[in-house]
Amino acid sequence: MTTPDPSLPPVKKGSRLYLYVLIGVVIGSLIGWLFPEFGSKCDPIAKAFIALIKMMIGPIIFCTVVHGIAGMSDMRALGRVGGKAFIYFEVVSSLALVIGLCVANLFTPGAGFHVDPATLSMNEVSGFTQRAADQSFAQYALHIIPKTFFDAFTGSGDVLQILLIAILFGVALAAMGERGRPVHVILEVFNGGLFGVVNLIMKLAPIGAGAAMAFTLGKYGVDSLKPLVFLMFTFYVTCAVFIFGVLGLIARFTGFSLWRFLVYIKDELMTVLGTSSSETALVPLMEKLQRLGCSKSVVGVVVPAGYSFNLDGTNIYLTLAALFVAQALDIPLTLTQELTILGVAMLTSKGASGVTGAGFVTLAATLAVVPDIPVAGLALILGVDRFMSEMRALTNFIGNGVATIVVSRWEKALYLTTMQKELTGSK
Repeated sequence: MTTPDPSLPPVKKGSRLYLYVLIGVVIGSLIGWLFPEFGSKCDPIAKAFIALIKMMIGPIIFCTVVHGIAGMSDMRALGRVGGKAFIYFEVVSSLALVIGLCVANLFTPGAGFHVDPATLSMNEVSGFTQRAADQSFAQYALHIIPKTFFDAFTGSGDVLQILLIAILFGVALAAMGERGRPVHVILEVFNGGLFGVVNLIMKLAPIGAGAAMAFTLGKYGVDSLKPLVFLMFTFYVTCAVFIFGVLGLIARFTGFSLWRFLVYIKDELMTVLGTSSSETALVPLMEKLQRLGCSKSVVGVVVPAGYSFNLDGTNIYLTLAALFVAQALDIPLTLTQELTILGVAMLTSKGASGVTGAGFVTLAATLAVVPDIPVAGLALILGVDRFMSEMRALTNFIGNGVATIVVSRWEKALYLTTMQKELTGSK
């Protein structure tokens, strides 16, 4: 395929958003470090920016998915895209879990803490454990179905709920044939306007990212990192190895350079880094992938689904952090218990999202299946979880971008000439 998606304008060259976001992150970090009391009060600003982005996610996913599916001439293609995406998600996500487990056993970041479980308090983690208890597999499965058509947009805002009704509506619209053409055109125009709104909101990214960093350092402080610096270092290095090793090899076999792709989405990466949430860049990622040459229908299905089913960074964190808690409490685990954690994490990780803190809730749900490890042990990493969430979000974000390109290539729905031009910056 050599013709790009005509519904998107050409990429604006020379964007400096990543530079402004970087400056915002540096200034915010200095404020949080030097003026912690003021920095700890910046959270509402960061949350306001994230809320602005999140309010656009639902409509854009709905319009993009419906427009893409309605434009498919063969509905079997939708099943192929979903099936291939699911296979990819399961293989790569499981590999991330195994890597986290192996790294924890190899480097034992929790060794030497010798924490007495009797000294731990449940007060700090009670909120997370209650949320984890409310997220049983059956409840989560039912949660995917919204109460009403509009509840998916006005209720919890769950991406999977929106994806479900978008797929159903898109299939129905495609079945209408020419009678559904006017709605198809309207959705295309409306979606263009929604992307325009997001581009306006993204101009506030430096402020939102800076406020988030000021809050993180102001509330938790640099001193909170010292006792757990080896855990953080191990996690960051593991994620980096996964990105440039596993995802790098996948990118090479698919026919593109991972490094050039990272440079291409540098604006979005800086936003995710600053806000610790991959959702803040979901919409810009979808736009970039379409401009890169990925089919709109593939982008519309794979990216939203990936935000719940393809969380590589969260998966590495789950197994690594679970074993860290056990090691810090001097609780030896058998191979069977470790495999149990691995198996349960394969399920609980599917309920996580790109929102800050979701990984901690999922970790609580995972630990609950191993009675030997007290859930109160999560208090050991509560102070640095926010710092690790940045790398979780970055890894999740990059993984979903790579997954979309891979599935597009499998589907022969990738404009290779366009991709190479965009990644190399040639005309």
